[in-house]
Amino acid sequence: MSTPEASMEISKPDVTFLDGTKKRASAKDLQGKFLALISPVTPVKVYCCVLLIAFLLAHVIGLSVALLVRKTELVIKSSTYASCPRNWIGFGHKCFYFSEDTRNWTFSQTFCASLEANLAQFASMEELNFLKRYKGSSDHWVGLNRDSRHHTWKWADNTEYDALFAIRGSGQCAYLNENGISSASIFTDRKWICSKPCSYMEECQITLNSF
Repeated sequence: MSTPEASMEISKPDVTFLDGTKKRASAKDLQGKFLALISPVTPVKVYCCVLLIAFLLAHVIGLSVALLVRKTELVIKSSTYASCPRNWIGFGHKCFYFSEDTRNWTFSQTFCASLEANLAQFASMEELNFLKRYKGSSDHWVGLNRDSRHHTWKWADNTEYDALFAIRGSGQCAYLNENGISSASIFTDRKWICSKPCSYMEECQITLNSF
């Protein structure tokens, strides 16, 4: 046989089967035998593949649960932050209202009381600094007052003032200016700040335009 087909037939090796018989190997037979030699499927490999798939599935499920929990926390937190009334600003555990009008201290307190609040109280340097920044350049009445210069300061709800911050001046009522807390006559017209506790929440929202 001198044809190319005959040459290919001669070059094909024989394949010996388990029963001892021989058969001329085809290209498909050789390919299958080669793959069986280089990548035998064993129980160990199957077990490893199953473990790998299980690990990947567990990782994906764990990541999905973590993302869901995070999303839920953000939704709850967002709902919590919506506790201050419209036109009020949240900071810490309180809501604050900054007036645009100017009136005396007594009128200002009456206005705050009509909103179920009092003229502003603050119990920390963080709160005081927030109020000073947010009020702008105008002076604002706050809740501190006294009967005379010889009496102690108290808040608008009649609770005692712990003298955490110094109050300048000899007036009966306190207000915030750019330098801190000062005092003046009760009859002077100024803007004012009301405050009241936040409702149903752990912490109020600081608005993005607060500073």
